[in-house]
Order: sequence, then C-alpha cells, then structure tokens
Amino acid sequence: MIVFKAPQEKVLSVLQSIAGIVERRHTLPILANVLLRKSGGTLQLTTSDLEIQIRTSADLGGDSAADFATTIGARKLIEILRTFSGDQAVTLESSQDRFVLKGGKSRFTLQSLPANDFPLVQESPSFGPAFSVPQSVLKHLLGQVAFAMAVQDIRYYLNGILFVAEGRTLSLVATDGHRLAFASATLEVDVPKQEVILPRKTVLELQRLLRDSKDGDDKAEPALIQIQFANNQAKLSFNGLEFVTKLVEGKFPDYNRVIPVGYSNVVTLGRQALQASLQRMTIMTTDKFKGVRLNFEPGVLRISSANAEQEEAQDELEIDYGGPKVESGFNVTYLLDVLSNISEDMVSIAFEDGSSSVLVTVPGEPGFKYVVMPMRI
Repeated sequence: MIVFKAPQEKVLSVLQSIAGIVERRHTLPILANVLLRKSGGTLQLTTSDLEIQIRTSADLGGDSAADFATTIGARKLIEILRTFSGDQAVTLESSQDRFVLKGGKSRFTLQSLPANDFPLVQESPSFGPAFSVPQSVLKHLLGQVAFAMAVQDIRYYLNGILFVAEGRTLSLVATDGHRLAFASATLEVDVPKQEVILPRKTVLELQRLLRDSKDGDDKAEPALIQIQFANNQAKLSFNGLEFVTKLVEGKFPDYNRVIPVGYSNVVTLGRQALQASLQRMTIMTTDKFKGVRLNFEPGVLRISSANAEQEEAQDELEIDYGGPKVESGFNVTYLLDVLSNISEDMVSIAFEDGSSSVLVTVPGEPGFKYVVMPMRI
C-alpha cells in the first residue's frame, strides 16, 4: 500500500509543522514517532510528548482504498526527506510491518510501531467558548515576553507565560523572579475573561509556528488562531493544526505589584548605542558574575564592569538627564535580553534610587513594560 506520494517539499513541510515537540530521547520510544492514520485520500499526522499533542491532516496522494494506521520515527523521516530536492516525488510504501521510503533511485527501509500503542493526549470534555485573535498579534506579544520565562525553576508556575484575556485586552506576562516582562495589545473583538499559564515548551513551539503577517498579501485577511481553555488544557487551532496542551497549575505572582508606577527619573536613549555599550562591558564579566554598574549623572550615563582579576571596563553615553546622581548594579544579561528582543530605535529607562528596580519601556508602545531588579556589586 502507498501511504503517500507527493513532492518532497509538501511532505517535509507537513512533517516539520508537527515534529517540533518530538523528543529525541524519551522513556517511551514510540513518542519519537509520528502517528500516521490514513482514511480515504486524507492522511492524518499526530505527534505527542504526553503533555502537548499536535495534529494535522493533508492530502499527500497515495492509495485511498483502505484505511490503516501506524507510527514511524519522525526525526529520521525528516532527515531523510531533507536529502531530496524540493520538487522530487517521494513515496512511502508499506510492506508487512516495515515501510519503504523512496525518492529517485534511493530506498530507505524503516521500522514501525503499532498505532494502538501510541499514547494520545486525553482531551478535556469541557472546553470553554472559543475566541480568535490574529496570529501576528499573539506572536508579537510572545516575542516581547518569552525571554523572561524561568528555565526549570522549582517554582513551576514561573516556567511559562501568564495569558490574560479580558474584554478587548490581551496581556502576556513572564518572570523568573529577577526580572519581569509584560506586553498587552488591544483586540478588535471582545474575548471572555481567561487567566491561564501556558508551559514554556508550548510557548516556544507557538513562536515557531505562528505566522507574522498575512503572507505578503496586504489585502488578505489576517491569519487567526482560535483558542479554547478548559480547567487544565488549552486547545489552539491555526494553520490547519490542532494543538492541545496541558496548562501549568499554580498561582502566578501578582505582576501589578511588581511593575513600578510614578518613578520620577526617566532617561530616553538609543537602543543600539546602549546595547553596544553593554556588550562591551560584558567582556569584563565572568560566567559566575554578570554584574554591571550604571551611573546616571546630569548629561551622562556611565556604565562599568570589573572582574576578580581586577580588570575593569568603563563606557559613557550622552543622555538628556538633569536629575540627581543615581548608581545601581544589574545583571547585564537581563538588560541585553530586552534590548535584543525589541526592534524600536529608542528605549526609556525609569528609576528612583540605587536600590530600586528599573522600568524599561518603549516610546509609542504603552503596552510593553520590562522590570529588572537590582543586584549588589
């Protein structure tokens, strides 16, 4: 039986859209496979890691006389397909319990595992009302906050992004306890009140899969993502994909208490100039100690760093500032992270004194806020 027969480019695109969650090493070997389920002329493809499941359907040719299902190694299939040219026809044929992938004069015999052994995610029976937002809006918000997520923190609720939707406002928040990123956007439609924590892996996969724009056609309708939430799950539908993920349980910190209000000192300066200066100062820091000192004085910002070998670095930037002298220490990585994840030319830094956090914002984009806690140097 011919499972599929289609151009390499088409088959590879479908597989790559669902294979991002497949782990190379897993306690269950079958989770390294993609579930292929043939029904008529349609091939349904599913991947899972027990917490996230992605499913899509495609017309990839092949026989349509009989229905069948199996699982084949996802990464190996993709690696083989990449060796063929984009317009080359590739064929997957079944032969007893093995499968033969053909492209030109090349043949690859692949092992399979039974489809009945593939552990599908048990979907919640009671999802809430569905609502849609433009993919480009959600992708932009994710890009503004995802870098501030914790990585394998014992406080598991920090290993993800807080997703808050209410009325016509969609807000995303991420923090690792040392810095916090907040981004919000105004939607064109009302959405039901939702407040959930999306896991880190889900966020990274959405960043990879969501579309930035209308695929180059300014007159086309914006690509949408449909979202539904249950008590412990989210279902996301976009680009022909059905994406089901577990949610992170737990109480996210009250971000409104972390974001400072009413700071009296504000400096606006060029993002690239500040970024370049901080990168120079990074050279004198070490892996264990990433501290830099910021000295705000009338007309000038002095940035300095030092290490245990008594090596030092100092740089100066001219700024429009007439307030009091303020000296603070910060982890330079936290400052560089925000500067490399925004594209605007100017940034604003608000502060109160040497022991307070700083608030980084972008002129003209009131929905974005980034807070960094100080460190002792």
